[in-house]
Amino acid sequence: MELLQLKYFCKVARLQHMTRAAEELHIAQPALSKTIRHLENELGAALFDRTGKYIRLNDYGRIFLDYAERALGAIEDGKHHVRDAAGSAEGTIRLAFPVGSHIVPGLLAEFRRLHPQITFTLIQQFSGMERPLFDLCISSFRQPIPDTESIPLIDEELFLAVPDTHPLANRTSVRLEEMANEPFIALVPGSSLRDTTDRLCLLAGFRPNIVFESDNPSTVRGLIRAGQGVAFIPAVSWEGSTGPEARLLHVESPECRRVISLSWYKSHYLSRAARLFREFTVDYFAGQASSSMD
Repeated sequence: MELLQLKYFCKVARLQHMTRAAEELHIAQPALSKTIRHLENELGAALFDRTGKYIRLNDYGRIFLDYAERALGAIEDGKHHVRDAAGSAEGTIRLAFPVGSHIVPGLLAEFRRLHPQITFTLIQQFSGMERPLFDLCISSFRQPIPDTESIPLIDEELFLAVPDTHPLANRTSVRLEEMANEPFIALVPGSSLRDTTDRLCLLAGFRPNIVFESDNPSTVRGLIRAGQGVAFIPAVSWEGSTGPEARLLHVESPECRRVISLSWYKSHYLSRAARLFREFTVDYFAGQASSSMD
């Protein structure tokens, strides 16, 4: 069994799409398919159920994926440990951030200004039910990712943004129940902010009438400015800003907040570079929270 087989299998298992996996791995699809077939022959079991051009990870594949990812993670940990033992603060940090897409670029720029020798692999799209391979993760999942330790970064308010032409635009605050019949603009299901805001609406006694779903916070803000609906806006991680065409309203009840945390796997070796970035991230978010209160 070869290391390359494990890397290829993990990529196909996560995407469950042979063509997309081949594109991301920069190899020909027939070569990728052949590699997966050889791995299955060596294991003596099919790892995917195949229906026409579609594939889906089966029970055998899910069992093997756990071991394959742990093996790849152990090798990466070994590489980091050797570099650290040699006195180097170089290397690549695998950073996952399903939240904070607006604030993370500034965080990375500031950190790399101080440590240009450290590079990053960025992971943005995954759910709280997955266990992606990362060194550090900025997230706001209600349930912690299994086998991780966490540090809270910020406890931020979730404002309700309305277009400046909205009847409530001159208000400074609202009760969430007042918005029961409003058209909502939201992130796609599965995102941590969407899960949080759906729960808050249920606490207020209604299910939101969602007219637009997007996986891009900038699109959400643009649709508010275009007068297409109302939306929840995080105060710090989205900088609480939608432009002059929208108004941000404090929600009186229920309390609308979320906690963003920084996590890492307890069982993985955390490199010197990752430890430097962890300390920097805590300080950076503390500064952002202070600025938002000025």
